[in-house]
Amino acid sequence: MSTIHVDVVSTEESIFAGEAEFVVLPGEMGELGIYPRHAPLITRIKPGLVRIKLPETAEEEMVFVAGGILEVQPHLITVLADTAIRSKDLDEAQANAAIKAAEEARKNATGHLEIAKVEAEMSSLSGQLAAIKKLRRR
Repeated sequence: MSTIHVDVVSTEESIFAGEAEFVVLPGEMGELGIYPRHAPLITRIKPGLVRIKLPETAEEEMVFVAGGILEVQPHLITVLADTAIRSKDLDEAQANAAIKAAEEARKNATGHLEIAKVEAEMSSLSGQLAAIKKLRRR
């Protein structure tokens, strides 16, 4: 079976590095499926789950990304994420508490930059909660 090397990195650490049969992730215009020998591509990704199908097993590695850049080469996929969290490390209670804090910060925000930062954080947290719910259904 043909595989492709996948690197998922955030600003803090490398989240995943290894071989995969394919990768599915949230592109700006919809879900992208990347297989070995895919045409070169660079695009932005939006908050959501990156599904990495591990070779010769039914297992998938799941990583939440809060947006970032995807680069695809025929034998390499690189996901440069703003924030990346392994699915096993996602915490619904913590995400809900962070959304409540962000909503409160939004009420008290005065400047355009402050409002934009809070709304970007709320968007990322909403994506995280959606990913948690999607994982729960599996």
